Amino acid sequence: MKTIAVIPARYQSSRMPGKPLADILGRPMIWWVYEEARKCPALDGVLIATDDERIAEVCRRYGMDWEMTSPDHDTPTGRIWEVSTRVEADLYLQVMGDEPLIDARAFDLILPAQAPADPYYVAVLTNVMTHPADVIDFSNQKVVTNAAREVLMISRSPIPYPKGTLDFEYEKVTGIQLYSRQALAFYHDTPKSLLEKAEENDMMRFVENGHTVHAIRSPYKTVSVDTPKDLELVRETLRQRRG
Repeated sequence: MKTIAVIPARYQSSRMPGKPLADILGRPMIWWVYEEARKCPALDGVLIATDDERIAEVCRRYGMDWEMTSPDHDTPTGRIWEVSTRVEADLYLQVMGDEPLIDARAFDLILPAQAPADPYYVAVLTNVMTHPADVIDFSNQKVVTNAAREVLMISRSPIPYPKGTLDFEYEKVTGIQLYSRQALAFYHDTPKSLLEKAEENDMMRFVENGHTVHAIRSPYKTVSVDTPKDLELVRETLRQRRG
């Protein structure tokens, strides 16, 4: 079973153009993600999927493997699908390029020990949210599962609604997701679903069409860099780690 990590990295961002190349302690953000992913012995390779020559040039400069992809993809999953048409593997681990505080130990939680029986295998790591403000933040995509930890719904709204009890924990999906090659082909060949369009979460395409998405809880939390404030938090965190 061959598994590779793919790091989607696009240059154009509405809030932070050029975000993957943002400087963090003398290195571009994408380098920190790439180097952490390389620490996982279960991976057979790590590459960056980009649509911009400026990111490709940085990959060449730092010796990072990369693939040029179409600029027309509107989701990271679409970019990974394109990689899967040229780079053969059984499983593709999505690692978002704007989360430089990822911990490679989290990968061990989502990578199966043997080939999944389901040819359309999809999985996502989740984090428990501990601050009320995070629960109502629409940028955090909340997830509800059944007893077998299979996703029922992903929403930007606070779900479940605490009408009868507060005896549960809110969880959000992270940027670490796993797809089989067949799952990526299904994603590409299937039109956007209704809830996917409403919530802007592409994993709902699988759920609405009857495919299982496995939610695996992870204690390793990270920070998605969406604003300059997030970037400063990441810089300070890495300064402290380096002493």
